[in-house]
Amino acid sequence: MKILDKYILKFYLTRFIGVFAICFLIFIIQTFWLYIDELAGKGLDIITIGKFFIYFSPKLVPLVLPLSILLASLTTYGTLSENYEFIAMKSNGISIVRSMITLFIFHVFLGVGSFYFSNHVATFGEVKSYNLRKNLAKLKPTLSIREGIFNDIGNLNIKVSRKYGDNEQYLEDIILHSISDDEINRLVIKAESGEVRNNNDNFLQLVLKNGNRYEDLVGNSASDQQKYPHSRASFDEYILNIDISDFNNIDLDEENYKSTYKMQKVDQLRRSSDTLIKQFQEDKLTFSESFLNGHTMRKLPNIRPDQVDELEIDGNTSFLNILDDPQSYELNSILSRADNEADIYLRQLNNKKKTFFLQQKLINIHKLTMNERYSLVFACIFLFLIGASLGAIIRKGGLGLPLVLSIVIFLTYHYIGVFGKNAAEDNSLSPFLGSWISTIVIAPFALYLTKIVSMDREFNFNLFDRIISTIQNYRKR
Repeated sequence: MKILDKYILKFYLTRFIGVFAICFLIFIIQTFWLYIDELAGKGLDIITIGKFFIYFSPKLVPLVLPLSILLASLTTYGTLSENYEFIAMKSNGISIVRSMITLFIFHVFLGVGSFYFSNHVATFGEVKSYNLRKNLAKLKPTLSIREGIFNDIGNLNIKVSRKYGDNEQYLEDIILHSISDDEINRLVIKAESGEVRNNNDNFLQLVLKNGNRYEDLVGNSASDQQKYPHSRASFDEYILNIDISDFNNIDLDEENYKSTYKMQKVDQLRRSSDTLIKQFQEDKLTFSESFLNGHTMRKLPNIRPDQVDELEIDGNTSFLNILDDPQSYELNSILSRADNEADIYLRQLNNKKKTFFLQQKLINIHKLTMNERYSLVFACIFLFLIGASLGAIIRKGGLGLPLVLSIVIFLTYHYIGVFGKNAAEDNSLSPFLGSWISTIVIAPFALYLTKIVSMDREFNFNLFDRIISTIQNYRKR
């Protein structure tokens, strides 16, 4: 490797690592705000929260990497061009395209590495993060009772208007509901005041004062239910013991989910999609046979089941011809049931259509996930060519114009990919094309810009200078 190649590679890597770290931090913060509701109010320690973000972070790399490559390459070549270093290279017979070869090879290896990272590390992180999220969802909020809203404590739901005391153990204006096993609220307690006593870790004691207790009774028979529909009692003091022994007794490291499409490697995705396609075809064949066998035409006594498919609307075997002999066919019975059965058939078809749509969508998602890992390899290469070529053309370094161009190009690339993915999920577009469409769009753009750089063209800023000067003159007036 020549000294110039080492210099450019070192100059680029310094910017790439910095840009990647900043972008990754921004996406981590965005992830924190996205999942704050799942983490807040559950008494989690800093280690558990740290595990959540460590497990979740590998999924951000395929999103952060293209933006980092684009911005780093644009600022690198923009700075080199702005500092006239490319002019020095040209005077020694080295073209800009020649200076890109080392970084081009580096991005080929980086793209291949991103594939293996997505296929192994990201899938492992998905298993860990998905199961951790599921386990965190089982955790109930801490035993802190907030004022003015209903708080869940076990199978009880409690609301207080005011808390006070050294440990906020005294309560005022209490409303308490108890949900039974059949999820029906049969017990309501209302008290003027109360106190929370936590004598041990297994039970929470709630002392209520000056209130009423209302409960719907469940009798052994209908007559008992009519005799004793409910009970109502007043009390001066009522002690309620709440069992909290199983409160938040959840194993956060438990892994019950390991087979979702995001957790599977490419070979597993290929096998899963083949299995789903085979099952989909079998389901369609089974439904078509059962639907035809259950059709009203099959119930006509003088028609064999194999004749239904041969009936035509026009011709000698017209459907209307089977109704010519009212003595052979029960016309009144069939015609009276025809309208109702037609509605039933339409509902069956609509329901099955939704089921088939979901099955097809799941197949498309598996194919999309598999192809996206391959398309990322080429996206890294093409985005580098775009960034390096634009940087050499505009001759602007720093974080001004290069940053704006990088964001515009990346958002275009990203949202084209989102559009393709959404269209492929509902089968409006081929899953292969949906996952590759963003890469296909930027490929000609990358090759065209590289060709412009090889022809040593520059970006003309005269139009922008005239616009800025016109605005300045207008303000002076």
